[in-house]
Amino acid sequence: MTGALFEVSFWLAAPFWLLMILAPHWQPTARLAASPLTVLPVLAVYLMMAVPVFPELWTAVRSPDIDTFRDLTVLANGAGAIWAQVIAWDLLLGQWMFLEGRRLGVPALVMSPLLVLTILLSPFGLLIFLVLRAVRKPKSRPGETFPDRFHDAALS
Repeated sequence: MTGALFEVSFWLAAPFWLLMILAPHWQPTARLAASPLTVLPVLAVYLMMAVPVFPELWTAVRSPDIDTFRDLTVLANGAGAIWAQVIAWDLLLGQWMFLEGRRLGVPALVMSPLLVLTILLSPFGLLIFLVLRAVRKPKSRPGETFPDRFHDAALS
């Protein structure tokens, strides 16, 4: 059961990643990316895996050190819970990058590989995106304010 939940956590997030990577201009993609609710199924898997090892999980986060974290990840449910947590947070991070990339007018041919990198190695993807974001000026229209651009990115 634990192995199946481990795999399911990725497959629950995969459709949203695929939309952001392969269908970035499709109107429903931005709407879905603007919703934090996309992670709820992954968080449900997290809870199913975390609850049975909650004492070990609590020990690892209450007083973090490498040995208690290692003890948690030796447990199948512990490693699975950490994996599901990473999948959920990476998805939220990817959604923010997707929307921010749209706001800045970053071409899909640049954002798609960055999102793939973020799926695989999120710190590297985020670092590159933050550098890109620092040098990129937001696309704007005369008289438009930031909230308008953000709203448009989510709805267009």
